[in-house]
Amino acid sequence: MQDLEKVQDRLVADRKVRAVAQAGSYGTDDAWAGSQPTLVAFERGLLSAQSETRAGVTLQRYPYEKLEAWRDWDVAREEAPVALLATSRVVYDPTGHYGRIQRTLWTLNEERLAGHREDLLGRAAERLDTARRTLTGPGHGVQEQLLALAEARTVAVELLYPALLTHIHGWPEFPLRLPHAWRAAAGLRFPKAIHHLDSLYGFGGEEEARRVLLATRGLGMVEHEKRARAAFQSGYYDGAVRLLRDEAARLHRTDLERWSYLSSPRRDKLGTLLGVTRSPLGPAALTLAGEVMQDAREGR
Repeated sequence: MQDLEKVQDRLVADRKVRAVAQAGSYGTDDAWAGSQPTLVAFERGLLSAQSETRAGVTLQRYPYEKLEAWRDWDVAREEAPVALLATSRVVYDPTGHYGRIQRTLWTLNEERLAGHREDLLGRAAERLDTARRTLTGPGHGVQEQLLALAEARTVAVELLYPALLTHIHGWPEFPLRLPHAWRAAAGLRFPKAIHHLDSLYGFGGEEEARRVLLATRGLGMVEHEKRARAAFQSGYYDGAVRLLRDEAARLHRTDLERWSYLSSPRRDKLGTLLGVTRSPLGPAALTLAGEVMQDAREGR
């Protein structure tokens, strides 16, 4: 907490910094052993968004101009990290702009929420259609099936789950504990959607989490393995699996594209990480993501 306060005080004292907020679960009632101190800052003279971690504190920096522009909902929904802004705790806001952004997000009416939902669903539909055209059909092999699974999961987490939450005016949080968060936030209201999300990842509790953690060895995933192990030790088994499945697909996409050329041990490790024996592959994965999309559209 001391390092967070030092960084926060330094930012507040910097005349270029025009707003500061705390983000994530660190320092809240939802904090746990893996919570990381995170700050959001808007600065003059910054040309683009930047992220850095020093002394254990992650700092998300944005240009001051965005602090003004994102007061407009139509601009914010196109380019702003709306979930981050909506769920952060403002600690310095002399212009009042950060507070105005948050009030806009907190008080969106049903029409605006529905419009945001349709935007997210439209982008998801485009990506799933592209995946069907390029990764399924005659002539496609194992690598395309794995790439389709990875794309289905990415679309589900980045677009479909946020779209589902618009029905309850919620925002996605807790990236490392995401499966647990979506069950808590939406499991009772939208059981079909949450069941489909779980199926897409092929969760298996403690046993599967242990297998996936062991498979990270030798694949250059030390930092991700550390974070996942912290989740595992706290009992967030499915959260650890979700993180490692998605990061393995992102970091080793080249391996997925040349799957047939990999050594058997490497294929076995990546196969375990991705959950190829527990999850739908290829067209089946895209179809399941399509089910989540329909669930999010209908709110079920």
